[in-house]
Amino acid sequence: MKVTEHLARANGKTLFSFEVLPPKKGENIQTLFSNIEPLMEFKPPFIDVTYHREEYVYRQRPNGGLDKVTVRKRPGTVGICAAIKGRFDVDTVPHLICGGFSKEETENALIDLHFLGIDNVLALRGDPIKSEPGFVPHPAGHGYASQLIGQIAAMNSGRYLDEEQQDSAATNFCIGTAAYPEKHFEAPNHAADLRYLKQKIDAGAEYIVTQMFFDNQQFFGFVERCRAAGITAPIIPGLKPLTTKKQLTMLPRTFFLNLPEELVEAVAQCRDDAAAREVGIDWCIQQSRELMAAGVPSLHYYSMGKAEAVRRVAASLF
Repeated sequence: MKVTEHLARANGKTLFSFEVLPPKKGENIQTLFSNIEPLMEFKPPFIDVTYHREEYVYRQRPNGGLDKVTVRKRPGTVGICAAIKGRFDVDTVPHLICGGFSKEETENALIDLHFLGIDNVLALRGDPIKSEPGFVPHPAGHGYASQLIGQIAAMNSGRYLDEEQQDSAATNFCIGTAAYPEKHFEAPNHAADLRYLKQKIDAGAEYIVTQMFFDNQQFFGFVERCRAAGITAPIIPGLKPLTTKKQLTMLPRTFFLNLPEELVEAVAQCRDDAAAREVGIDWCIQQSRELMAAGVPSLHYYSMGKAEAVRRVAASLF
């Protein structure tokens, strides 16, 4: 079932959903299952699975030189989506990214997903890899999420890359896209960021999931700006319970977000990570309750491969 159908059938009730990471190469999928199982009691209608591009590492030769080697540390998104769907009987939302993939590779991935009966995708540009100063698209790929969304929408209309294909079977993906309540770090201002989001909606995106945030006023202001700009798609807030003191600096640096001073002070006063986790979980619960009271369609949690903090938040809400 499509994400938009799940939201419509909820009749105004706030749903619970979350995102998982594929296991690192060589790890057992049972580890992933063990992190999903504690969250199934809250009846998530869909689970997101992230997609990861290649990274470059340098390996030393016996003679002392270096070889630049391409690796993908977390492969298997398509297979994992099928495994989750088969194990838990829940819809999955694989992420698709521009970076590191040609248009043909994207088309083939979408065909695989279509054959597996997966109805949803979240289309993203993707972040730059660590070895590059900025985002560099694949030479035969897309540079912007709006272009990727356009390709998926074209396949939904039966149009494939091979123009000579006739009477092609149309896919039927529900397309999600990402947004940033505090502005994408590359956008010059909020107005430009909103224009880029509108381009993605106009290209075919049907719902929006936001980057994590810790100040609900940022989200409410973002929703108001979207509605004023004519964006009517459902907007799902993304949340994460803070779990360590180190995240006070790591999360802003990695995700380009702000942490409210009240939260920063409370975590800074904690003696250890266990105390910080309690503060973070309580903050996320209060955030979630306020968002539910405002009628958000779903609360979407970034689990980062660990279920316990999200489970405790969900247990107090659902």
